Amino acid sequence: MSSVSPSRRRATNAVKDSLRALGTQLTLLNHRVGARLEIKDVDFDCLDVINHHGPLSPSALAKHTGLHPATMTGVLDRLERGGWVLRERDPNDRRAVLIRALRERNAEIYALFAGMNDRMDELCADYDEAELALLAKFLDRVTEAGRTSSDQDFS
Repeated sequence: MSSVSPSRRRATNAVKDSLRALGTQLTLLNHRVGARLEIKDVDFDCLDVINHHGPLSPSALAKHTGLHPATMTGVLDRLERGGWVLRERDPNDRRAVLIRALRERNAEIYALFAGMNDRMDELCADYDEAELALLAKFLDRVTEAGRTSSDQDFS
C-alpha cells in the first residue's frame, strides 16, 4: 500500500503532464525553427549540443546525443555544407578532428527564438529571485533525470 496521499499523487502527475506538454511544445518550436533554417531536426539538436558543449570530437558528439557514429557522419556533413559547423584539427592531437560551431550564424537562430525568449522574460518577471532559483534547480534536476534515464534505460 502506498503512503503517498491522493492529492500528492495528483500534484506529481500534474507536474509530469506539464513537463510532457512542455517537451512537445519545445520539440514543435525547434522543428519549426529548424525547418525555417533548412536544418533537419536531428541536425539542429546536434548543432545545439555543439554550441553548448563544443568544440567536440565526432565521437563525443555521438555520445552526447546517443546517435550512431555512422549517423553522425551524415549529420556533420549536412551541417558543414550548410555553413553551421567547421571540422578542424584538434590542437592537442593533430590526428583527431574537432567540430566547432560557426557562432556568427547563431544570430539567425536567436532571431527565430526571439518571440519565445521575450515570452520567457515576461513569464519570469512574475517570480522573485528565490522562486526563479528554485525553478531553475528543479529543471536542472529534471534534465539530469532525463539524461540518466536515457543513458541507463537505452544502453
